[in-house]
Amino acid sequence: MPKKFLKRLMPDPHSIKNNKYLQIFGGLLHNANLWHLNRRSVAKAFAVGLFFAFVPVPFQMVLAAGIAILVNANLPLSIALVWITNPLTMPAIFYICYLVGTWVINAPEKEFVFDPSWQWVSDSLTTIGPAFLLGCLICATLFSILGYVAINIIWRSSVAKEWNKRKNLRVK
Repeated sequence: MPKKFLKRLMPDPHSIKNNKYLQIFGGLLHNANLWHLNRRSVAKAFAVGLFFAFVPVPFQMVLAAGIAILVNANLPLSIALVWITNPLTMPAIFYICYLVGTWVINAPEKEFVFDPSWQWVSDSLTTIGPAFLLGCLICATLFSILGYVAINIIWRSSVAKEWNKRKNLRVK
């Protein structure tokens, strides 16, 4: 079940191989293992993609692709999951990361108005930077672990359900 569902959602491998930002990986993109859908590659892809979704840097897709290649994760899923933080969701997600960081270091909250620009990043590094970056690291780690574990559980339960269904059909 998860495999069929994910196949429908995944982007075309040719579009990823021809992406101008991913050309730096050259022939590494032609490794067939990066395109397979199995429990391990999908779980790794969720871990990689969710981790880099919370990293506040440009070119998150390139970073996710590089790590996906290193750990043999499913490349299209790793890249697609980075887009959880898109221009619509980024302010809310990064504000929550900031709140997590202030809670962990027990710092008072400061005025937080997110502006997706390098000027805002450079100005904010001294005021809210430590709490924001720590919160991003904590959320990235937490959600990548949760994604990895959740995919393993969902995949295994789906396979067990299918096996039981086949077993019951054979008994009848």
